[in-house]
Amino acid sequence: MQLIITYDSGEPIYEQIKKQIRGMILSGDLIEGVMLPSIRTLAKEIGVGIITAKRAYDDLCNEGFCYSLQGKGVFVASVNKEMAEEYAVKELRAKVKEIKSFAVQNSVDINIIKQIFKEEMGDIKK
Repeated sequence: MQLIITYDSGEPIYEQIKKQIRGMILSGDLIEGVMLPSIRTLAKEIGVGIITAKRAYDDLCNEGFCYSLQGKGVFVASVNKEMAEEYAVKELRAKVKEIKSFAVQNSVDINIIKQIFKEEMGDIKK
């Protein structure tokens, strides 16, 4: 499993690990039942602390993307289409709230926001 950690991104390392593993699960690169590297192995491979790796795995388990078997390891859970879509909508709402906050703080007119949104979304075919 290849993870890329950016230490100067400002994003917590455990979040970077979570996002990348979650992305691999949602894209089908990691399938149900696959055992993830042990916490110690993951920490050593990417050069982070064990607590950081454990936090990422714990969060993924709490979100339902993985499950842990005592003494066995952490495994990829079954992720159905509804769960994946629910997660995506939740994340999208959080990002829209960030945009709204930024726009309010910077007095950006709603018409400019609509125009930018229309321009950026124009190439999506769904």
